[in-house]
Amino acid sequence: MLKNALLGLLALGWMCVGAAGAEEGPKPLERFVVEHAGTRLVEEVYVLNARISYHFNPDVLEALESGVPLIIRLDVEILRPREWLWDETFTTLVQRYQLQYHALTQQYLVKNLNSGIQYNFPTRQGGLEALGEISDLPLLDKRLLDPGTRYTARLRANLDAESLPGPLRLLAYLSPQWRVQSEWYTWPLTQESQSKVTSPIM
Repeated sequence: MLKNALLGLLALGWMCVGAAGAEEGPKPLERFVVEHAGTRLVEEVYVLNARISYHFNPDVLEALESGVPLIIRLDVEILRPREWLWDETFTTLVQRYQLQYHALTQQYLVKNLNSGIQYNFPTRQGGLEALGEISDLPLLDKRLLDPGTRYTARLRANLDAESLPGPLRLLAYLSPQWRVQSEWYTWPLTQESQSKVTSPIM
């Protein structure tokens, strides 16, 4: 059943790829938005709290409802300023989450691929809301930073096209509707607490 669904999606994608290729990219309501991100210190470790809105176009949602797992990748970078050149990337963190629909149980599975922790939700909206709430995600030991240096952190979310099944991966390369990512959200890395987001899974 899944194989037939994938083939159907691929056929539909090929019919639409010409029109899609002419577009600039996802529409405003079909994109990712980092609404807030900030860090705080917990026992000398910087942790991340963030809220991200995920909006998918109908083709991506159709693939999800057909059982295709969607992998969301979060890129976090800690930048160190340099006097004459652009900021240096001091360290990076990649966090990956999976959203998948199970037709048998009619549940949406949200899984943290870094930790293996997973939760089920009865609705897609519930899964997306949980996916978008990041709470106290460990980033960096404070002792690794140079005292007195002002660091900057930034966060970006994107749909990981590399993780898609073969036919859809090819379509993702050809259609901008599958290349969905947020803008970078930047904030100063300070010891002050930022607004904390409560989430059961992150």
